[in-house]
Amino acid sequence: MKLILKDGNVYNSGTFHKQTVYITDGTVTCLDNFTEHDGFSVIDCSSYYIFPGFTDVHVHFREPGFSYKETIKTGSEAAARGGFTDVCTMPNLNPAPDCMESLQKQLDIIKKDAVINVHPYATITKGQMGEELADMEDMTESAIAYTDDGRGVQRDAVMEQAMIKAKSLGKIIAAHCEDNSLLFGGYIHDGEYAKKHGHKGICSESEWKQIERDLELVKKTGCAYHVCHISTKESVDIIRRAKKAGLDVTCETAPHYLIMNDMMLQEDGRFKMNPPIRSEEDRLALVEGLIDGTIDMIATDHAPHSAEEKSRGLEKSNMGVVGIETSFATMYTYLVKTGIITLEKLIEVMYKKPSERFGIKKGIEVGKKADLTVFDLNKKYKINPEDFMSMGRATPFKDWEVFGECVLTICNGEVAYSNGINVIEKE
Repeated sequence: MKLILKDGNVYNSGTFHKQTVYITDGTVTCLDNFTEHDGFSVIDCSSYYIFPGFTDVHVHFREPGFSYKETIKTGSEAAARGGFTDVCTMPNLNPAPDCMESLQKQLDIIKKDAVINVHPYATITKGQMGEELADMEDMTESAIAYTDDGRGVQRDAVMEQAMIKAKSLGKIIAAHCEDNSLLFGGYIHDGEYAKKHGHKGICSESEWKQIERDLELVKKTGCAYHVCHISTKESVDIIRRAKKAGLDVTCETAPHYLIMNDMMLQEDGRFKMNPPIRSEEDRLALVEGLIDGTIDMIATDHAPHSAEEKSRGLEKSNMGVVGIETSFATMYTYLVKTGIITLEKLIEVMYKKPSERFGIKKGIEVGKKADLTVFDLNKKYKINPEDFMSMGRATPFKDWEVFGECVLTICNGEVAYSNGINVIEKE
């Protein structure tokens, strides 16, 4: 590849610069003003923005075990279309990656089929059953971190053992925080919509109570700890206080929690996920947490299911929605264009913070392989799930009008996605 991205708005060192990116054999060879170079394809990026490839630390690509929902190939293609060059895949698989033999099955598929960098999590406990620790040490070189995502680790002693082990290995515990004793069969937020429509609710305490417990264990063990998909105002407050106390804690939330509340639900499975979309008060607290840095990153919790599994309404549908192809556009449209956060802040929480926390080294730098994505921020369109590259179609953002279309993603120096962007000249 000999490619020039001419006169783009390039994110570099925390801000934007009008620059031309020169790529030779997959490597960024120059960041400068445009000059003619023989043999290079040239793309006019003067109306585009060029970002480092985004990082999503929370996706479900369903393979091995559930390839009828999504595969490494389709999930990574969808991620590339969303502007992502790195994703971390959750271990809700068959077999669950609780030992190196099982993890290797996923690694083999990644090597064969992934079009971007896919970093798998290993489980905290064997079979994600919460009783006995997984073979954590054996997997430490291959796993990005450890999590039992989809299930909270219920026993305090088991979580403490896991944190001690992870600390000794220099790895992160990423926790799905959910106290099963407080669920009571709920499936949407225990709020106004549930009461009006006769649904069983999931209380906020089921989330924040386990975060509170885990942070006491972090204080005791010194473990690096990351909280998955926070959704409540109490969670924000607890994590904010923990950070002020100097604990090694980070957290993520997802686009649907930042721009939706429970009164926007419909009687449709595409509005059902875990944790659920909560109240307007919770949403505003999450936005404030994003602004003040309590929330470190945006992740999608991209969780595809079959059409049948999502067709059973709010009560009976499987938990989980897709989001990797809509994440940037929804956040740009409803947080940046509305003046709630800056574009620089959005790139920080979609690229810089998640990459730094999970040790994923990349950026638009001379001498490094090109890992970048190009967006047309002026492009306006309606989200149409039938256009998704993901096998999943269930999104709460169906028919929402958004700005921001990915036109090109390059990962490890190779084109991972292109929407047919025009090469304007070739010397």
